[in-house]
Amino acid sequence: MAAISRSIDIAAPAEVVFAAISDLARMGEFSPENTGGEWLRGARGPAVGAKFRGTNAQHGNEWKTTATIVTYLPPTEFAFEVTYGPLKVARWSYSIVSTHAGCTLTESSLDRRSSLIKRFEKGTSNREEFTGTSIETTLANVKAACEAAAQ
Repeated sequence: MAAISRSIDIAAPAEVVFAAISDLARMGEFSPENTGGEWLRGARGPAVGAKFRGTNAQHGNEWKTTATIVTYLPPTEFAFEVTYGPLKVARWSYSIVSTHAGCTLTESSLDRRSSLIKRFEKGTSNREEFTGTSIETTLANVKAACEAAAQ
């Protein structure tokens, strides 16, 4: 199971960055694959145990997943587990460390799909490469939005 992480320095306070990455509606603004989502089962915002349905699109394919927030520690840690029905898909996590110039944001993904599921998956042929590039794009978009908001 591949684990991929990337980091970026952001000239904005950790609180601003945490608010952006934990805002379900904004993730579609940042990510090249996630297009947004909706809270489930009465959840109205992020909290440990809260569930949401994520919507995604890539290469003309669209799909939905269910995610459960497993870590919510403002303004430093946010993580959720993604499933597709009963199948484990991934764990996404965000870590924020304050610096003298703002903060460093690290986004990580742990692929939890079985080899059988990977064999029949539609879309990208090299998921690890795509995920690394996707994380870099997401981080760059979060940086741009948060630095603009901090000015």
